[in-house]
Amino acid sequence: MTSNKSLHVVMLPWFAFGHMIPFYQLSIALAKAGIRISFISTPKNIARLPIIPTNLQPLFKFVEFKLPVVDGLPEGAEATVDLSMEEIPFLKKAYDMLENEFKNFVSSVESIDWIIQDFNAYWVVDIAKQFGIRQIWFSVFCSVVWAFLGHPDKKRSSWESLTSPPEWMTFPSTVAFKSFEAKAFFAGAYGKNASAMTDVERLAKVVQGCKAIASKSCIEYEDGYLDVFQTVYSKPVIPVGFLPPVQPEKKKKTSEGEQSGEIFKWLDQQQNKSVVYVAFGSEVKLNREQVYEIAHGLELANIPFLWALRKPMWASNDNDALPSGFRSRTGHIGMVILGWVPQLDILAHPSVGGSLFHSGWGSIIESLQHGHTLVVLPLVIDQGLNARLLVEKGLAIEVDRADDGKFNSQHIAKALKIALVSEEGESVRARAREMEPLFSDQELHYDHYISGFVRYLKA
Repeated sequence: MTSNKSLHVVMLPWFAFGHMIPFYQLSIALAKAGIRISFISTPKNIARLPIIPTNLQPLFKFVEFKLPVVDGLPEGAEATVDLSMEEIPFLKKAYDMLENEFKNFVSSVESIDWIIQDFNAYWVVDIAKQFGIRQIWFSVFCSVVWAFLGHPDKKRSSWESLTSPPEWMTFPSTVAFKSFEAKAFFAGAYGKNASAMTDVERLAKVVQGCKAIASKSCIEYEDGYLDVFQTVYSKPVIPVGFLPPVQPEKKKKTSEGEQSGEIFKWLDQQQNKSVVYVAFGSEVKLNREQVYEIAHGLELANIPFLWALRKPMWASNDNDALPSGFRSRTGHIGMVILGWVPQLDILAHPSVGGSLFHSGWGSIIESLQHGHTLVVLPLVIDQGLNARLLVEKGLAIEVDRADDGKFNSQHIAKALKIALVSEEGESVRARAREMEPLFSDQELHYDHYISGFVRYLKA
């Protein structure tokens, strides 16, 4: 059996922070187990990732690949957060053009035991085969997503087929897309784009080439869905746990530090569990109507809030990003921060009791590890399925929507009041508190699940 120290794993995530962060977290966990890590990304992306802990730097190395220039890809854009939804296919095209650099890297390294890759680097399969390297696809999505979608070789016939649980689900399930979500997902996953490869075609080749699938999940939360995932994909599916985040080493102090001080001064003045934290992740690009309806909904709900709003591309200035007079009308109960915030610290603050968010899997974990009540407003990709599973488990209130997916301020206010104030929402609040031990259990997710994954890598 290979010794732990001699193992060398190459990590290749997709250039979206919802993917790079879980790959980074898994890399840290494996490095703590004595496995050498080569983590591939671009210079700008690496600069935006957490600093490698000092004690792990001998084992964990970032490997910089320069992103090729592609027509349609804005200069300086190296991750999906830098782009509009329409520009993302050009990033996929540039990502594919890293194939030769990746091959040169693999050929120059003395030994690589595993390549752990994302769903879309289909070109890794032939390179890994040429050099005799084993592959694992690391799914950063909730396992319910793949259990619902099925094997990528079996294309869904229409978007309508995504609006009800599939026939291969072996137990009663309410998880499915709503019509407006299904239309968008079907077009995005099965439609051709500037990269000349559909997402489903990419995944199909990755699944074909991988020896196993690592899933950011655990049996305690997704037991039945993990079983279906493994059955329909005909590959070993190894849960690696939730990888619950731990505080990284601090980067150099910047002007953000002063703003953070103001945030925590305000939070310290609020009552215990009274504040709803509002954030929609790095992948969601809210339009003006959506931002304004969320703002008016917060105003109507009259519940203390802290809103981390990424400055929209359509806003000409900071004032334009919010409805006129919103800050002055809500200053007594809320705070809006345009830009980066220390999210993990905020969620851990005792005055925060709920989250209004997009139901991204990473944010679900970050919120439930503190037992926060969840109000979900899914917007893209997997988020609708995540939201349905949360509702199925009694862990969230979902914001009502019109048939076309639109929502208004009344929808926002109603969901917030049910989840955080009314007697009707007490069962959801209780369920969230019940889930806190599972989602925050470092021993379960690291000592048990990561240890099991390391044993698989060594076998």
